[in-house]
This record gives sequence, C-alpha cells and structure tokens, in this order.
Amino acid sequence: MSTKVTIQDIANELQLSRNTVSKAINNTGVLADATREKILRKAAEMGYKQFSYLPVFDGNSNAGDASILPVDKREIAILTTRFLNNSHFAAMMLDRFQSELQHLHACMTIHRISPAELAAKELPSSLNTEHTAGIICFEVFDYDYAQMLCTLGIPLLFVDTPVTEMRPPLQADRLYMENRIEIQNMMAQMAQRGRKRIAFAGDKEHCQSFHERYLAYKDAAEHFGMATDWPTCATQKTQPNYSEYLYQSLRGCPTMPDAFICTNDFIAMDLINALHRLGYSVPDDIWVCGFDDSQEASYFSPRLTSIHIHGQIMGYAAANLLMTRIEEPSLNYRTVYTETNLILRESTGD
Repeated sequence: MSTKVTIQDIANELQLSRNTVSKAINNTGVLADATREKILRKAAEMGYKQFSYLPVFDGNSNAGDASILPVDKREIAILTTRFLNNSHFAAMMLDRFQSELQHLHACMTIHRISPAELAAKELPSSLNTEHTAGIICFEVFDYDYAQMLCTLGIPLLFVDTPVTEMRPPLQADRLYMENRIEIQNMMAQMAQRGRKRIAFAGDKEHCQSFHERYLAYKDAAEHFGMATDWPTCATQKTQPNYSEYLYQSLRGCPTMPDAFICTNDFIAMDLINALHRLGYSVPDDIWVCGFDDSQEASYFSPRLTSIHIHGQIMGYAAANLLMTRIEEPSLNYRTVYTETNLILRESTGD
C-alpha cells in the first residue's frame, strides 16, 4: 500500500516551510505565482490527496508561464443536468477542451444541476462562483434556467441550448454541431432512391439542435415533394420508455412511411426495435437514419446510418470561445457551428 502524502512531505521535497506549502494548497495568504505553481505541480506529481481540486498543469510548462486567470479564480465549471459518464461524445469533447485549456493553469470541475435546483433556478451547491473564471453548459435545456445563468456576469458558453425560436436571445456564446446540411443530404439520397414518404421521430422541443434537425427535415421534404403526414411525425415530449411509446404509436398506423429521420441514434435504435416488434424489417421494408454517430451505431443490428459529430473539434472550438470571452468580455456574442458528416450503413440499405 502506498504511503499517504502529506503537506510536510511536499515541503521537504521542495525545501520550503510547511506553512508556505499549506498556503499554496489551501489558497490562503500571499505567495508569488511562481512559488504557488511550483508547489501545486509538486503536489500533483506526488499524488497529494487534494490534487483533484487543484489546477491541472501541463508537465512541460514552465513555472513562470503567465496565465490570463488570476490565482484565486481558476476554476472552469461544467454545468449539466445529467451524468456525462455514458456519453462518448461528451467525453471526447471535454478531453480536448481540457487539453486546450491547460496553459491557463485552470482546473475543470463538473457540477450536476439537480431537478430541485433546476426548478428553483438555483446554482449547484458545489459551485463557488467567486473562484469561477468561466462556465460551460452541457444539456442545460431549460430556457429560464439558461437565462438565469446569463445574469451571473461570468464568461458563459452553451454547448447546444434550449429552443430559442421566438424568444429573446441568450446573452452568451453558443456552440452547436451543424444540424441541417447532412439531414438534407440524406433526404436527397432517399428521394433519388425512390423513398419519398418520410417520417420524423423525436422531440423537436427538447433542444435547439433537435429543433434544427426537425426544420431541416421539413424543408427538405417540401423541396423534394415528400409526404410527411404520418402520426409518428408528431413530436411529443420524450417519453420514459420511448421504444414502447413508438411501438404503441406505430401499431395503429394503417400504412407506414418508407423511412424515418430521427433526432439521435438512441431514438433511432428504439424505433428499429419497435419496428421489429411489429414485423417490419430494417432496411428491407423501412429505412432509419440517426444522428450523433454514437459508438453503438456501428455495432447495432442493423448497423445504423448516422450523422457524425466531431467531438474533438467541438472541444477545440469550445475552448477557443470560452478563452476569448474570458480575455475580452465585451466581445459580441457568437454562435458557432462545427461540421458534421453523413455515415451510410445498413439501416438505409448501404
């Protein structure tokens, strides 16, 4: 069993007093930036117990490197309404985001907004705004809560947002994946291959990206003269058991569409399971296209046609947006879209 590292051990390694090391680790007292950063780096190297709460440093950086962040305000807070550990996209994006921000000598912390905090428009109790240099929001799709965050006076970035149509704009930077082009590309290919009765599955009011995917579907359907009047086009709120909801919705349909465009891969997979229960084959009878290109898409049966999101590129863009907002708070608010790519697989006959 490894020996527990103490403040005294770190002090001995650096030939500093225990009091000096304690000031750096507990962020108390006055220390030169170079001394503080040298102590924190040594604490990280030695595996000190509190390191997960301290700034994350690039091992190749110099102790005297400048940071645009003050010593007492180096937390980049991730706010989310859901657990991100099962999201491959979120993991890839946050990995690149953290890598890009290493030179700030900042720590990245994750704070889950509970349902009660969401309803009360309160910040997570774990978040200390006095130490927070910037906030990045994942899966924060309550419009009123998002507006509350915009009043904090802290540099703020939304990765996707609540639906913003016909509402006052959010006073923050916004980052999205490109939601329209590849859906329209997929529907063009469907039209060329004789599939012109297309339905949509998913809740278009869940978030801005889902809403844009629905609008892309509607615009393409109108452009190509596709029929879209199936009950399954109705965009009900997300159900606790969406596969069962889809099954019950579909079983009463006298006819079925040629294909479905889905808001994401998990809706698409639930839909395929429901279609199989009803005796339909995908892709022989009906085509299905998802969105996200999740890990599951490539080994689901049938392998799922989807639209790939570049998590690493979104992480880079997120870091750039938040960093420049911290450096220059007076910048006009920006909306950035990153490229997506259609990946054809078995669920659309490819």
